[in-house]
This record gives sequence, C-alpha cells and structure tokens, in this order.
Amino acid sequence: MYSPVWPHSEIKEIFPNIFFVTGTNITHHDNAKLQHSRNMVIIRDNGKLSLINTVRLDDKGLDCLDALGDVNNVIRIGAFHGRDDAFYLDRYDAKLWALEGMIHEDNRNTNIHLTSNGQMPIPNCSVFIFETSRFPEAILHISQQNGILITCDSIKNWLAPDQFFSTETAKLYQEQGFFGAASISNVWKQACNINSSDFRRLKTLEFRHLLSAHGAPLLNNADELVAETISKEYEI
Repeated sequence: MYSPVWPHSEIKEIFPNIFFVTGTNITHHDNAKLQHSRNMVIIRDNGKLSLINTVRLDDKGLDCLDALGDVNNVIRIGAFHGRDDAFYLDRYDAKLWALEGMIHEDNRNTNIHLTSNGQMPIPNCSVFIFETSRFPEAILHISQQNGILITCDSIKNWLAPDQFFSTETAKLYQEQGFFGAASISNVWKQACNINSSDFRRLKTLEFRHLLSAHGAPLLNNADELVAETISKEYEI
C-alpha cells in the first residue's frame, strides 16, 4: 500500500522551526530505472508540524520527527509528487492540503484546497499557483527570513548528483543538463506547458531563499538566481 522506506539523511533545521530532509526516489520510465534525490520540508508552528513534498522516513527518522511535534498537515504542491502522502495521512490522521485537480494515491480526497486567497495551513504563508500549467503546481511563500520559497518540481537546485543518486541516473541527468542552480528543467516545462506570464508574476515575489523538492537549500541569493533562470528560459 505504501511506498518503501529508502535511504535518507537526518532531519536538519535550516531556519528556526523550518526543517529539511533529503531522501531517495526510485521510478521507472521508458524501461529505465531512475534513482535520484528528493526533499521534504517540515514547518513547525506551536508544536504542530506541516509536511511539504513528503519523503517516507525510517523508524529512527520518525522518532526524530515525533520529537519535533505533532504532524497535523500534509501539503502537496506538485502534481508529480505525493507517493508518500498516504503513509503520513494514516499514521498521524493528518489533513491533506492540495491544489484543485490533483489526483492522489489510493483515490484519497483533499481535505482543504489551496487557493490564492484561501485558508492556509501555516502562519505567514501564501500560495503562488501556476495558473497556466497543464498539471497542478504551486509554490509556497513563507514571510520570514526575508522571504522563503518552497517549490516542488517548478524550480530545482540540483547542483550535482548527491549520495542518493544511482550512477546511471547521475550520468543520464548530467547528459540531459538537469544540474544547475535554481534551474527549470525542460522535462517539466514540456510536461506542464506553462506560459511565461506565470513566471512574470513569480518575479514580483520578494524572497531570499529557496527550498526545493530537488537539490540543496539555496540560501541568501535565491531571488537573484531565480530571476536569472527565468530571464534565460522565458526571456523575461
């Protein structure tokens, strides 16, 4: 029923009450086995935890998670993630927050829809929705530390293959140009077919940091690097 437990890092505190853990993802595409890294962000508010871009943890990792607080919310912001949501929803009887149109594992239902002006699971948080995307995709904006973006697949920060990549996938992704700071992959662009107008709106957000579902935390100059990427990819 649930995805397996695969190797992952320890939970690290990136900012006060904002935590980050990197784990493994294994998929199959065109008869090829792909193994790369992915990240989960954990936000704590008054002892309540919200999980974004879930990664299933082993028993030791779950003990560390439980020591942080009580899991109340699972937040899904990307159409192509969510394989581990069901595990956390069942284990903690948590609420599932997601965009309209998202289809979940095991036909789960969204408890609360994320909308631009609607209820949010986290204080000082807003949601940026890619309005022209073929598949539901969003970014969370946290108004602390001069602004933090939390992304799923839209903007990655894979600088190089890490320990959770297989050798074959690392080589393939290098050949396909997947690695780089604040990057937007051609595979994601082609799948979602997003209009440049969405990225024009994104450039108006004020932030300094980026925590993506893929790659290392991008701290202090994320706004500059994201702007450079958008200018290059969409000529904005």
